Amino acid sequence: MALNKSSWFLVFLLINIDALVSADVDFTAPESADRPEPALSAAAAVFKPAVDSLFSLNLLSSFPEDLEISDYCTELLNIFGQRYVDYVKCLVPAARPVRVCQNCFSSYGSLVDTYTNISSDQMGPGNVSCRDSLLRSDRLMLVFQLYSNLDDLWTRSLCKQCLTDGLHNLSNTTLYFMTLLNQTISCFDKYKQGNHTELCKSCKNTYRGLNELYGGMEKNHTLCIDIEDAMNMTRRLWSKNFNCSFPREETVAVIAVSSFMVFLPIIFYLSSFLHSEQKKRKLIHPKRAKSYNSLMNIQDKLS
Repeated sequence: MALNKSSWFLVFLLINIDALVSADVDFTAPESADRPEPALSAAAAVFKPAVDSLFSLNLLSSFPEDLEISDYCTELLNIFGQRYVDYVKCLVPAARPVRVCQNCFSSYGSLVDTYTNISSDQMGPGNVSCRDSLLRSDRLMLVFQLYSNLDDLWTRSLCKQCLTDGLHNLSNTTLYFMTLLNQTISCFDKYKQGNHTELCKSCKNTYRGLNELYGGMEKNHTLCIDIEDAMNMTRRLWSKNFNCSFPREETVAVIAVSSFMVFLPIIFYLSSFLHSEQKKRKLIHPKRAKSYNSLMNIQDKLS
């Protein structure tokens, strides 16, 4: 009898547990059916910061004081960035027509001065040198790469040849070329609407002078990209757009020398032939005279 009571008690307990489990399942089932819970990736679960975390992400921007750059170096870096932007802003409008040297030498000089201060071994305030911290502290060397790219552009432009020492102003030769260039372009503008024959006659001397000046600057290595581009465009206007040309003074000398070189073999062979004939005559004449005398002696003996 006691066993039956225990059995009924166990059955009643199992029924209640099953009811409770069924109730939980039924309670959560509609919610999961209506709005399925998204599966979170492992990366999201790892990098999602807790609201009550003891550590803040702002701590990642702070390092020990001996690893941070000084205020002086930070200020130099900011100045370098400003002057770098100023130089690039000057370069873009000066791309066509090329005016890199004459328009941007001032901003380039300021950039060079700042980079020189950064890369110098001289100590700044507080006996601090910024060369290692700003130029060599990482593999990328961003400041060095940025400056090297612009410096390479300046070097390939040969701007130094059109400026005075110290990059403070344009050289006198460059200023004179620009003056003569402006006179030539003004002459083109004056006559380009009419007959181009008149333009070729009226602007010939000015254009010739500009060409001669350019040739001298090329020999003296005082050309930069600005002058080269300006001269190429002027020559294109003169020859292609206006169809002008003028005989060069050295053409006569070239023709004379070429003609002499062509006739030189003929002159050589002709002179050789005449000289050999004259020599042959000189050798034959004494021989004939000797044979004539011997013949006379023979006749005298016979008589």
